[in-house]
Amino acid sequence: MQYHLNGELVPREEATVSVDDRGFRYGDAVFETCRAYGGEVYAWDRHVDRLREGCETLGMAEAAPDDLAVRVAETLDANDLADAYVRISVSRGVQPGKLTPQPDVDPTVVVYVKPLPRGGVDGEPVWDGPAVVQSVKTRRVPGAALPADAKTHNYLNAILARLELRRAANDSYRSDEALMRDVDGNVAEGASSNLFFVDDGVLKTPAARSLLPGITRELVVELAEAEGFPVETGRYSLDDVREAGEAFLTNSTWELRPVERVDGIAVGDGPMTSLLRRLYDERVEERCY
Repeated sequence: MQYHLNGELVPREEATVSVDDRGFRYGDAVFETCRAYGGEVYAWDRHVDRLREGCETLGMAEAAPDDLAVRVAETLDANDLADAYVRISVSRGVQPGKLTPQPDVDPTVVVYVKPLPRGGVDGEPVWDGPAVVQSVKTRRVPGAALPADAKTHNYLNAILARLELRRAANDSYRSDEALMRDVDGNVAEGASSNLFFVDDGVLKTPAARSLLPGITRELVVELAEAEGFPVETGRYSLDDVREAGEAFLTNSTWELRPVERVDGIAVGDGPMTSLLRRLYDERVEERCY
């Protein structure tokens, strides 16, 4: 494997960054996780816009280079990959070990890829089956403390949630995703996914207050509205989700993953989930293959 590091393709073993890099020291960096289908990164414009907005939020607006799309394409070509997971990271770079960053930025920019199955109509999901979801005690950091729409390297919040799942697992029970709430107790999102559920024919998803509004979440809302499905964003309790007729999770890698159980309560797939999954696959097929 070869990765793209600061404008150059390098073997994976040589793709290293300095211990003085602020992304390593402080998590002072942003990233995007994308998915390539047929050699094309799906929804690239939305991903790169969010990456640039995240850089601006961190006060390093010029850190994301103009040729990011070229670097991604070169990395896919170098690894002979058409269908792949793609991650782009931009840190503030190497600076003295002080909390306050220097005004001048020499960013560290990394493009990382790994193979994934074909997507689209003839594709196969990357997940083994519908997700078993478990609510956790770890609360989502409020947007007033850490901007929720900035996808930063600081993922300790989600890591702590996933560690709760590990501690709760045993030979007969294991969860795939942690369901996090905000500080007021409302459902927010999964550790690495957004949540949708269906209640009385209405597609519902938590409002973007203390959650990262994912690109796939945005695309699914657009697909649902185009089909004439009623879509609602709001504040919901765990019981609202547990009692739902159907539910699913979204992120760029999973796409739409049905939820089998929430806190041991059966939820399962349903007609709206199935239709939206098909529409999503058709959109990918049309635009990328």
